[in-house]
Amino acid sequence: MDNEAIKAIIEGLLYIVGDEGVSAQQISEVLNLLPTEVELLLQELMDEYHDDKHGIELVNYANTYRLVSKPVVHEFAEKLFKMNKRNNLSPAAIETLAIIAYKQPITRVEIEEIRGVGCEMMLRKLVVRNLIKEIGRSDAPGKPILYEVTNEFMDVFKLVSLKELPDLPSYDNLSDGENLFDQI
Repeated sequence: MDNEAIKAIIEGLLYIVGDEGVSAQQISEVLNLLPTEVELLLQELMDEYHDDKHGIELVNYANTYRLVSKPVVHEFAEKLFKMNKRNNLSPAAIETLAIIAYKQPITRVEIEEIRGVGCEMMLRKLVVRNLIKEIGRSDAPGKPILYEVTNEFMDVFKLVSLKELPDLPSYDNLSDGENLFDQI
C-alpha cells in the first residue's frame, strides 16, 4: 500500500474516533506499521490540513490526534446550530435531556452508561441550543464536567420545576425470570 492510501485510512480512522482521538501508537498497531512511520504520515496530514482550503485541521494534544474544525468555522457553526434550534429535537436529544433532567448534575460518562452510546456531540448541540449547561466539575478522577438543564429547557418544556416531571417507574419488584420489558 502506498503512503497516500495509508493516509486515507488514517484519515478515516481519525474521523471514526471523533473527539476521542487516537494515538500514533494505536494507529501503528492497527496498520502494522512502525510508530515513526505513522508519525511521519500524521505530520504530512497535519501539513495538508493546514492549508486554508480546508475547514478542518489535524491537531495533536497530549499525544492524541484528532480532527477539529478551524476557528473560522466556529461562527458559522454557531449560526447553524441556532437555525436548527427551531427544528424539533431528535429522539436521541430528548433521551439525553431526560437523563440530565432526572439525574442532574451528571457527567457525560454517566449519561453514556445509561444510554449505552456516546453522547459528546449531542451534549455540544444541547449546550449550543442553551437547553443544558456546564455547572462545574465532579470530584471523580479526571474531574469530568457536570451538566444540568437550563431555564430555557424549563421554558421549552413548560415546566415551573423539575418536580413536575413524571415519576419514573420502579422496576425493583421484578422476580427472577421476569422480563423488564414485560412491565412496560
